[in-house]
Amino acid sequence: MSALPSVRGFLIVTAVVVSVGAAGAFALVLNEEKTATSRSTSASASAPTVELKDETPRLETIEPVRRFGQGGPGVTVTPPRLLAIAPATVPKKTRYALSRLKHVQKVIVVDAGSVKVAGTAVNLLAVEPAEYRSWTPQAVADQPEVWSALARGELVADTTAVRRFGMALGASYQVDGGPRLRVAASATLGLPGVDGIVSAEVGRSLGLMQGVAVLLHGKEGKIREAAVRKLLGKQVQVLPVGAGAVAPQPVAGQQQAGNQQAGSPQADKQVVRQGSYLELYKAAATRCPGLSWTVLAAIGQVESSHGRNNGPSSAGALGPMQFMPATWKAYGVDGDGDGIKDIWSPYDAVPGAANYLCANGAGQGGQKLRKAVWFYNHSWAYVNKVLGLSEAYARTYA
Repeated sequence: MSALPSVRGFLIVTAVVVSVGAAGAFALVLNEEKTATSRSTSASASAPTVELKDETPRLETIEPVRRFGQGGPGVTVTPPRLLAIAPATVPKKTRYALSRLKHVQKVIVVDAGSVKVAGTAVNLLAVEPAEYRSWTPQAVADQPEVWSALARGELVADTTAVRRFGMALGASYQVDGGPRLRVAASATLGLPGVDGIVSAEVGRSLGLMQGVAVLLHGKEGKIREAAVRKLLGKQVQVLPVGAGAVAPQPVAGQQQAGNQQAGSPQADKQVVRQGSYLELYKAAATRCPGLSWTVLAAIGQVESSHGRNNGPSSAGALGPMQFMPATWKAYGVDGDGDGIKDIWSPYDAVPGAANYLCANGAGQGGQKLRKAVWFYNHSWAYVNKVLGLSEAYARTYA
């Protein structure tokens, strides 16, 4: 059954529950979504007073997650030929010995383990995205959403696991005794027994075993399993990994972008990206004279908690500012100058929100601002919440 060691006993308290249906599929736990019908529609003349909680992180400390670019010629894949699962952390000297085996050209050791969701075992690898990218099939290495999802601390599920467990892209699942994991992307990983990958940081929070999974690259069919077993011990599991190009499954809400060749109009553009959400909100607000950056910050907090929950929502809204695709098509902008209007990128989404608000009169203030925020989400309760948070940010950063 499982190719990875089972992990038990980690205690991270959370309040969301997932159950298993009669057919064995996971029951979904969706994050709070943006829907017009879920909010109060009663009008109000003014926003209530809101205080930022003490634990709310300051905006200048929150760095927008940069999307990983297309892999293209810059990522030369070195597909694994063998996957070995050791019973304990592989020592450095053993790693060096593995790299010296005949026909072995490259070795990587990552964390691994099995967690349970509603009693069902899910086998995971925990990796450093930049180091692991070349170990995936070319089509997966070239897929920005996979690596952006890992950078955000989300789960990339193998396509077979998505079908087997009945997962849904964009849904969050409760790990038994642990945190929620959001399935942000799926791809054909091509590793036997592996249901998904997470970042090394997330793996540590899940209590995965450190340094127990070994991937070896070399000429296909030439690396001797017996030599690997001799170095890793009798209890090691050694599994051959098939080669060949495989295509990843589409990612929820994915926006494809072509490779940028040197000398192209896109490549010649100057890319400008702010270092924190505070700087990003302030820069974006300049697109709309009269609009306070605190309004954008308030919308960013309500919609995605400043990029922590980018959807898709149950209504189909996407990205850190939760745009509907049709609205983004009309009002989206290339905020960072990379030649792409990317609904998932905060560097485009935040100035896109400023553009949309401005088109609805937000820069005129007063009731025009209230109406512009109402156009963003047709709920007066939403308007009151946003403008209350905006005032709280103004007081905090006065």
